[in-house]
Amino acid sequence: MADLYQIENLRLSLADMTAKPLFGAAPHIEILRGLSFTIPKGAVVGIVGGSGSGKSTLGRALVRLLEPSGGAIRFDGSDITHLPEAALRQLRRRFQMIFQDPMSSLNPRHRVGTIIAEPLRLHRFDAIPDRVAKALDQVGLPQSFATRYPHELSGGQRQRVGIARAIALEPDFILADEIVSGLDVSSQAQVLNLLERLVQDLGLTLAFISHDLSVIRRLCQRTIVLHRGEIVEDQPTADLFAHPQAAYTRELLEAIPLPDPAQAWT
Repeated sequence: MADLYQIENLRLSLADMTAKPLFGAAPHIEILRGLSFTIPKGAVVGIVGGSGSGKSTLGRALVRLLEPSGGAIRFDGSDITHLPEAALRQLRRRFQMIFQDPMSSLNPRHRVGTIIAEPLRLHRFDAIPDRVAKALDQVGLPQSFATRYPHELSGGQRQRVGIARAIALEPDFILADEIVSGLDVSSQAQVLNLLERLVQDLGLTLAFISHDLSVIRRLCQRTIVLHRGEIVEDQPTADLFAHPQAAYTRELLEAIPLPDPAQAWT
């Protein structure tokens, strides 16, 4: 299977906004420290780690919302590491992101139909009303939701709108960043089932960021574990649960609540 993403020695530093130097610029902190991995086309890859591990920073680098400090990001054979914004604009349709908090990522002043249509207009798609209707149908929302505002929807429904906005552009790759962490268990299961179906039906490649290994186990074929900006483990998900190699991975697994304390992940 061909690789959609090839990541080589990826490094990324950000300014430390907590530091307040009297003179000069704020010091930089290295968030990602030489990451190398691939994401095959059609794969569902989990990126997991605790707070401050660098997983969300990595996700934003993959879709070039952040520019790396070093290394290389190749998307479908093209080097996009330092691609200027004008050139990136042509590619952005092909990689989309679904954000953790739909209330902050969906414009509260726009109706759902407008929210889904806006990126379609930006990328000059035709038949936009039909595409909006199709996207709503694909995520299991009735057409009447096109006239609603985000505050009129439940958390799970808002997240479906975020998914609809992403898939309406017919992307090759979707990055989902902690998108079920704010949902109840029932809504989580519905969103995960929806993502599974869309990956299969649309031939998507998906990177799913989470701090919750139980969600990763449910959805992802392969799991990358980050700790302090470094990859400590990269295995098929079933193997990772059966035979975790890194001490940090074992700590994450031990933190997952189990119905039976005697139950083992194996």
